[in-house]
Amino acid sequence: MTSRWRRFEVLLPLQFNDGRDVPAEWLADAVLEIVEQFGAASYETQRIEGHWRQGETLYRDNLVRLVTTCPIPPETVDG
Repeated sequence: MTSRWRRFEVLLPLQFNDGRDVPAEWLADAVLEIVEQFGAASYETQRIEGHWRQGETLYRDNLVRLVTTCPIPPETVDG
């Protein structure tokens, strides 16, 4: 039986929509929640700049990446 894994990446914002910084404790709590749920997590502190458009307005976000890899349950894997 082969083991199959799936990697998940979550981009977490460093600022709220009004420009205030997201508290560092909240980011730490997010990492710990993922560790609790999936057994492990990696957290990249390098800032990622995201761009997105809604209508005619272009927005820019500052983000960090949270990564976890977990096994896929055998019953959910297609042949």
